[in-house]
Amino acid sequence: MTGLLRLAAVDLGATSGRVMVGTVGDGRLELVEVHRFGNGPVTAGDGSLRWDVERLWSEVLVGLGRAGDVAAVGVDSWAVDYGLVDADGRLLGRPFSHRDTRTDGVRERVTALIGEERLYATTGLQQLGFNTIYQLATEPSFDDVAAVLLVPDLLGSWLTGRRVAEATNASTTQLFDVRGHRWATDLAEAVGVPPRVLPTVVEPGEVVGTLLPAVADATGLPATTPVVAVGSHDTASAVVGVPLDPAVPAAFISSGTWSLVGVELDGPVLTDEAREADFTNEGGVDRTVRFLRNVMGLWVLSETLRAWGRDDLGALLDEAAAAVAFGPVVDVDGQAFLAPGDMPARIAAACRETGQTPPEGPGATVRCVLESLALAYRRTVGLAARLGGLEVEVVHVVGGGSQNALLCQLTADACGLPVLAGPVEAAALGNVLVQARALGADLPDLAAMRALIGATHTLRRYEPRGTGRQWDELESRLARRGKELP
Repeated sequence: MTGLLRLAAVDLGATSGRVMVGTVGDGRLELVEVHRFGNGPVTAGDGSLRWDVERLWSEVLVGLGRAGDVAAVGVDSWAVDYGLVDADGRLLGRPFSHRDTRTDGVRERVTALIGEERLYATTGLQQLGFNTIYQLATEPSFDDVAAVLLVPDLLGSWLTGRRVAEATNASTTQLFDVRGHRWATDLAEAVGVPPRVLPTVVEPGEVVGTLLPAVADATGLPATTPVVAVGSHDTASAVVGVPLDPAVPAAFISSGTWSLVGVELDGPVLTDEAREADFTNEGGVDRTVRFLRNVMGLWVLSETLRAWGRDDLGALLDEAAAAVAFGPVVDVDGQAFLAPGDMPARIAAACRETGQTPPEGPGATVRCVLESLALAYRRTVGLAARLGGLEVEVVHVVGGGSQNALLCQLTADACGLPVLAGPVEAAALGNVLVQARALGADLPDLAAMRALIGATHTLRRYEPRGTGRQWDELESRLARRGKELP
């Protein structure tokens, strides 16, 4: 392909959303943000946590209206959450947030029914209590349901009128056969989900449809504008946007509200050891496998700032950098940190429960959060490399966390490996690159896409400091105290 393509990427995270316009071609890869908006679960009248997808939809339309002349549109978002629609495409209630408590105890009931070994052998997924299979198991009835649509597929249906399930996001549901690359209908039936509500699976790069007339009218875009299925799980798009060098074995951390920490492989790892380590095998673009674990991520930090009523992250990071190193740490993946709430109080409680003195003051608290995250990254990178059979030489950090210099340096120190930070907007980059290839760009494979990112974006390198001994001691101290206390 010669010339340039302008492409609209709708990139939705669990705390914010944006519409970006990417320009691809002739050695160029650029992104411009045309609209950004907040996001987050809202408390419904019954006390449940839901997503206000109607507002998100209106913001998407605003963003597409500001995009100007674009050749295509692609949508990515967070995983596992879904909307139920009827035969006319109407939404049957606002989608639940994965942070809602309705799934408490459901995982245990489902795994007792099906068996953890069978679940993992089929889906290869980490046992997270909010996985789609457990959410769907709480639905009282599917009588009026025509389709279960994950969030990006729901928005795609509103854009085009077509109901599909993009493969990378379908792979996060724990209802997808990771080897057969199709719905595991036997698992769906086992939890009471009729297979008829699971839409046709499409691959990243497939044109789903064109804009409905009402969408064209609302945005000013031609009704002939194609909507392309991208890696609709934002981490799938973000991993496309990691400038991996095929000659250098690497781990990645897609660092945002959640941190997705792992390695890219050609096939799933379905061993008992991988299952017991709670690793997940999620589908990637071009049928790669993202072998990773979910780590709680920057959610803990953002909720800490919200509890304090502060938005001066830069000043707090300066205080954290000056705070005493290797102080108290917490297990950021603990259930206590999942729901919204008073995170500083929960951090203090977790420290006391493990026999540690809680951090005093904002700087020490932020330092505690970041060292705890780095410790979790260290543990997960090491496991991913060993279970995946790789000798990792570098860690790539993409997403919002790549801008947090202290966290990146602590990650390099903890892992004992160089960290390459950036690009920030990896998910949007992966989104537009898959669109561009679908429209004929000379980007035949992931290596070509990543080479273009490497040629057009500057990464920041962090070298590890120290020997790792103090991180070993920190890890053993936390594990020891957790075992010693009742």
